[in-house]
Amino acid sequence: MGKVKRVLLDTIKPIKGLTIIDIAKEIADLEGISKVTIRVEEMDVETITMTIIVEGSDIDFETLKEALEERGVVIHSIDEVIAERE
Repeated sequence: MGKVKRVLLDTIKPIKGLTIIDIAKEIADLEGISKVTIRVEEMDVETITMTIIVEGSDIDFETLKEALEERGVVIHSIDEVIAERE
């Protein structure tokens, strides 16, 4: 079975809470993940809309989703997935 190598997510999080730097560092520590890019798309008084790009050797999406939710990040959509056969 193929392995997920890259996921691009449209997300939102409250302004209060972890910074995007902290979120990126903590997600990068998950098994199978080697690189996390977070780009702020829009900010308002209460929320930050972000694009999160996760790359790695074998990304477990459910683990990634749970880790983001634990950090207050809500996934709006999965906009891109790259999977490769080993």
